[in-house]
Amino acid sequence: MLLLWVVLCESAWAGNDVHFLIPGGAGGGWDTTARAVGTALESTGLIDRASYENRSGAGGAKGFAYMQGRRARSESILMVTSTPILVRTLRPEFRQDWRQLTPVASIIGDYGALMVRADAPWRDLRALIGALRAAPRSVKFAGGSNRGDLDHLILAGAFKAFGVPPGEARYVPYGAGGAATLALLSGETPAMAATIGDAMGPIRDGSVRVLAIAAPQRLRQLPDVPTFSELGYPFEFLNWRGFFAVPDVDPAMLARFETLLIELSSSAKWQQALDRHGWIPVEHRGEAFAAYLDRQEDQILLLLDALAAAPTSGPVR
Repeated sequence: MLLLWVVLCESAWAGNDVHFLIPGGAGGGWDTTARAVGTALESTGLIDRASYENRSGAGGAKGFAYMQGRRARSESILMVTSTPILVRTLRPEFRQDWRQLTPVASIIGDYGALMVRADAPWRDLRALIGALRAAPRSVKFAGGSNRGDLDHLILAGAFKAFGVPPGEARYVPYGAGGAATLALLSGETPAMAATIGDAMGPIRDGSVRVLAIAAPQRLRQLPDVPTFSELGYPFEFLNWRGFFAVPDVDPAMLARFETLLIELSSSAKWQQALDRHGWIPVEHRGEAFAAYLDRQEDQILLLLDALAAAPTSGPVR
């Protein structure tokens, strides 16, 4: 029975098919991204069939190890992942480095932001900064990741831009972005540091107000929300989602993957998926993607140093 399963999987990865390895559970951010990409590739006729495999465990390490063990350089398999893979690379207990796989491309992203409840006393970012400079620990911030992980790094970067010691940030970790948003809405915390996608619903219905977003320019989806930089506090932070191939992938297979994603990005079907999920296209490919990962890793190291805390394990989104 096991042999039959292996044969079926190997045949599914042949020809004009793509197999997506998802290092997290069903319904999470990685899973949603991989299945949306695969469905769009199929519906546009760019591939014959997409197949999916969830290998969750150890914060993505199980799926990573599976990809490390693949030795067929021409294998048509892509692993979906995101910014937290860089945080985990920096942990000594993870013992895995994103450079051990082949970066293919980022495809979407979600920018960090500071948000408050609609009835919060801070009407804009400057009012919040004034409160933090007077008493840095007077404001509790919810976040959907553990200390030293994604949302905590967003808060650390904002504090650093404000000239407030990041170690003074009063960060309250919750199990996931949805739980952090609920804590904000219920009044458990008056503010939240997270990526925009965690609270898009409450933002759109007006129950959550975004004070600033860590993007290079205002977003089409939220044209009234200023960036940190335009307010005089240079800070950008992106949680990208993208794909890696097996180690030492065949150059022809890598070129095929890049071509598929380029053609997908210009298709009407993919634009519909972006609009449906509220995603922002963020496209880095090949060597440019690897160079971007190097720069973001440096940014994360600086923020961790500013927090004066080593990364700790936490949920991946």
